[in-house]
Amino acid sequence: MALEEDRRETDSGIEVKPVYTEEDVDGLALEPPGEFPFTRGPYKDMYRGRPWTIRQYAGFASAEETNERFRYLLERGQTGLSVAFDLPTQLGYDSDDPRAAGEVGRAGVAIDSLADMELLFDRIPLGEVSTSMTINAPAALLLLLYELVAETQGIPGAELRGTVQNDILKEYAARGNYIFPPKPSMRITTDLFAYCHEQLPKWNTISISGYHIREAGATAAQELAFTLAHGIAYCQAAIDAGLSPDEFGSRLSFFFNAHNHFFQEVAKFRAARRLWAGIMCDRFGATNPKAQALRFHAQTGGSTLTAQQPENNVVRVAVQALSAVCGGAQSIHTNAFDEALALPTENSVRIALRTQQLLAHEAGGTDTADPFGGAYFIESLTAELEERATELIDRIDELGGAVAAIEQGFTQHEIEEAAFDHERKVASGERVIVGVNRYTEDDEEEIELHELDPDAEKRQVERTQRVRAERDARAAEAALARVRDVARGTENLLPAMREALAAMCTVGEICNALREEFGTYDAHLAP
Repeated sequence: MALEEDRRETDSGIEVKPVYTEEDVDGLALEPPGEFPFTRGPYKDMYRGRPWTIRQYAGFASAEETNERFRYLLERGQTGLSVAFDLPTQLGYDSDDPRAAGEVGRAGVAIDSLADMELLFDRIPLGEVSTSMTINAPAALLLLLYELVAETQGIPGAELRGTVQNDILKEYAARGNYIFPPKPSMRITTDLFAYCHEQLPKWNTISISGYHIREAGATAAQELAFTLAHGIAYCQAAIDAGLSPDEFGSRLSFFFNAHNHFFQEVAKFRAARRLWAGIMCDRFGATNPKAQALRFHAQTGGSTLTAQQPENNVVRVAVQALSAVCGGAQSIHTNAFDEALALPTENSVRIALRTQQLLAHEAGGTDTADPFGGAYFIESLTAELEERATELIDRIDELGGAVAAIEQGFTQHEIEEAAFDHERKVASGERVIVGVNRYTEDDEEEIELHELDPDAEKRQVERTQRVRAERDARAAEAALARVRDVARGTENLLPAMREALAAMCTVGEICNALREEFGTYDAHLAP
């Protein structure tokens, strides 16, 4: 009975034994890093050859203010940019659209037109940095704006490096920032693959995201399974569009959550690489090692941050980031400790940045590849997560694939059940959250919070209206008509959208043109 009472589990419900021995990893054979199936890392020398990219996520209010934050971070040692867009931009609405009122610049930067994008990257040499953009439904438009800005700096598309998230399936499954139905959305995704193959060969065309799936309440095994199932769907769509898995596969990247259970998270990252290598090799016949090797960005868990005793979040973030380092991430974002309360201040952003630098330079984070490789506990957890994720992927296959699983509500239901179970355990005290349901304080210390400029939305609306007033109206209308024509056919949409953006058409105008042709997706009306 005592043993039963002392049962321990990870936060995803995986039982943890009191001790692990060689019997738990019977027959284990570890390949060197950089070799199939890449469990130990995608590169032979990992961080000794190239440390992970410190890619802090930032974006708020106007393009000017976000540009200041970018340059602040770059001056203090950040090595890559990561752009957060506001909700209207993510949903394809301009800042002066009535539906955007009150949300402009709140959860990210507002980008309506080429004029905004030029300000966002002012005095930032795009040929010298890599940029990640967290944008999905209108991802192609924001990437094209980035390409146009680079051209004004004299930098050809062939030299641009970065990633656009472009993962619409997880929006249907977990996040909700979709515009069009799945079929035309998948068309835009694969059109972007093809466009980048020709015009931006160094660009990662998608960041298949488990991060938001985990944020919605999924377990570690569900995060793995649903993310890789979405990856399978994108690969199949690309192949159906005539693209080669050895070519587009080398430009795929992934985005995972780094959560609280340190050992489980290290194992999850290792299992992800092993699973994906097998998928690319066995399902799609990829022979290019670059197409088989999963590369990923990790962000510390936003949903794990607490508004109570927020300084505790500094410790949570450090532990989570260390799991990403030990799990072999290619780039990492560390959350600021005050993000459960507001957008981060410069002070909290600096602490988050310094956390990564401490891990790299003081904690030995860059010294050796796969530091937990061969550890009985980690190897057992890796195998357990691989097995659980495989079972879920098989169920999704039986339903007809990731798109069908979303349309039938399977994926959403699984995540909701896991989220409910977590909240039930927190409410009962079975799962301890320090400072929330144990070790609480009567008097919480106040901390300084970031405050948005209340006039930023007004300035953004005025700039967007000025862009429309000063552009060549006839050229803009002709470009929008061209977008509609292409949407009705089968040719690649991106060249027509690029022409419209260059004619100073706005993101909202182009999305509205596509809404007229494709319709919109309503989850409540879906089968």
